[in-house]
Amino acid sequence: MCSGRVDLAFVLRAFSNGMDGVFIGGCHLNECHYITDGNHHAFAMVQICKKLLGHIGISPERLRIEQVSAGEGIKFAEVMNDFSKKLRELGRLGKGEGVSEDALKLRLDAATRLVPYIRLVERERMRVRLNSAEEYAEYFASEEINRLFQELIVEKVSISGILALLREKPRSTGELSDALGLTPSEVSRCLNSSAKQGLTKFDASQKRFVAA
Repeated sequence: MCSGRVDLAFVLRAFSNGMDGVFIGGCHLNECHYITDGNHHAFAMVQICKKLLGHIGISPERLRIEQVSAGEGIKFAEVMNDFSKKLRELGRLGKGEGVSEDALKLRLDAATRLVPYIRLVERERMRVRLNSAEEYAEYFASEEINRLFQELIVEKVSISGILALLREKPRSTGELSDALGLTPSEVSRCLNSSAKQGLTKFDASQKRFVAA
C-alpha cells in the first residue's frame, strides 16, 4: 500500500486502540512507485500529526516515518530495532506521559472528530512539495506553520474536547482544564470563542459551563 494512503485518522485510531507507537515506512522521496507523490503527502501528514499529538499530551516520538525501499532489509531491521527501543524508553501510551486512560481517550476522540477539517487546512494552507525528510521537518517547525497550526487547528481541537465534556455534564473551568491538559486561560479563551458561536454558555445557577 502506498504510504500516502495512510490517513491521519488511521494513526489516531491506532493510538485510540492502545498502540504504544505507529511506524510508517515509505518509498524514498522523489522515487514514488505510483507516480502520485504519495510519500510526500505521508511526510506532511506525519509532521502535522506530531504537532497534534504534542498538543493533546502524547509524545510525538511515538510516531515515526522512514524512507525504506523494498531492497533495504538491513536498514528496515535497524530502524525497527531503534524505534522499539525508543518506545520502551517512553513506556506505555498515556502512562509514559502521565495522562489517564479516560483523559487520553477524550483527547484522541476530540482530535479524530477534526480530521476532515485538518485535512482541508493542510491541503489549502500548508501543502508544499519538498525534497527531503529534513526539509519537511524544518518547514513544519517554522514560525509561519506554528502560527497557522495555533490559529487554525489548536483552538478547534480544544473546543471539540470541551463540547464532549459539557455534553456529559456541566463543568467548571478548572475541571475542563484538568481533563484536557490545558491551562485555565486557554480553556477560558476557548469557552469565550465557543460561546460566541452559540456552542456553550455559563449556567449561573450551577456556576458551571454547559453545552448550549
